[in-house]
Amino acid sequence: MKILNFGSLNLDNVYQVPHFLQAGETMAALSEAVHPGGKGLNQSLALARAGADVYHAGVVGNGSELLTNLLKENGVHDDYLLHRDCTQGSTMIQVSPKGENCILLFGQSNHAITKAQVEATIAAFAPGDYLVLQNEVSCLPEMVEAGAKRGLHVVLNPSPFDDSLRSLDYNQIRWIFINEVEGHQMTGETAPDAILSALRAKYPALCVVLTLGSAGSICCTPEKTVHQPIFRVQAVDTTAAGDTFTGYFLAALTQGLPLETCMARAAAAAGNRRTTGGNQRDTAGGGAVDSEGGGSGCDAAGIIPPLQKIICEKRRVRGD
Repeated sequence: MKILNFGSLNLDNVYQVPHFLQAGETMAALSEAVHPGGKGLNQSLALARAGADVYHAGVVGNGSELLTNLLKENGVHDDYLLHRDCTQGSTMIQVSPKGENCILLFGQSNHAITKAQVEATIAAFAPGDYLVLQNEVSCLPEMVEAGAKRGLHVVLNPSPFDDSLRSLDYNQIRWIFINEVEGHQMTGETAPDAILSALRAKYPALCVVLTLGSAGSICCTPEKTVHQPIFRVQAVDTTAAGDTFTGYFLAALTQGLPLETCMARAAAAAGNRRTTGGNQRDTAGGGAVDSEGGGSGCDAAGIIPPLQKIICEKRRVRGD
């Protein structure tokens, strides 16, 4: 089974700041760095690091070597990634002392995707494969329609949320990954149960993963609902934690694992990402996490040290 991620790639200009800028305020940053990023790249890397067979499609522009090299180094197929003579997509990210972030996105190369590219790329995949999408690229409606028509399992992370997403046919989408803000934007509801109920009433076949920050996450399918607590860590930077969650969940799902295991692996990997920061050149980790979120032992093979620490601490809290 293959996973096609038709997604964005950005150069992230990251600034450590004392606090987020307010209207009319000028402030000196504490540090500055350029990292590879973009929701598409983040999710492809997480998928690959979790063991999935992932293909990244999209467009990169001038000065994109940092991004394309990183994909190759992590085993992501780039057969359907086109190079064009245009400005590379980028972001400006403020990171607070609490590890929270504020992101300004500038699409550029990510908006150079054409309908012809979408149709040719999706035609190369078979029914039953997965198509992973975010809202940082052009031709999203065409991707959803072509993927559903081809018989792919369409997965959408509707972020950043805007009014264009309201016109999508969510009956063509199998999975969506949203946070509380996006859930409110989609339904008008604020309580998690109300968000899920509203989506279930309108789209009965839609599978929803709702992330709730410190309150954990909920996976709701037509068959069952799974609640997953977070792995409590000292957050350095929350950038890419949500994308890491999505990638590890989908990798486990395509491996045929139970939803409980998918959620536990995703939560553990996202927790680890929060401790390492948003630089994707630092491996997020994942490894052998069981259905309870732990491994076969604190020295379980395949779990990198930061994730071992999270798992061991969670076990001590639970008394395992």
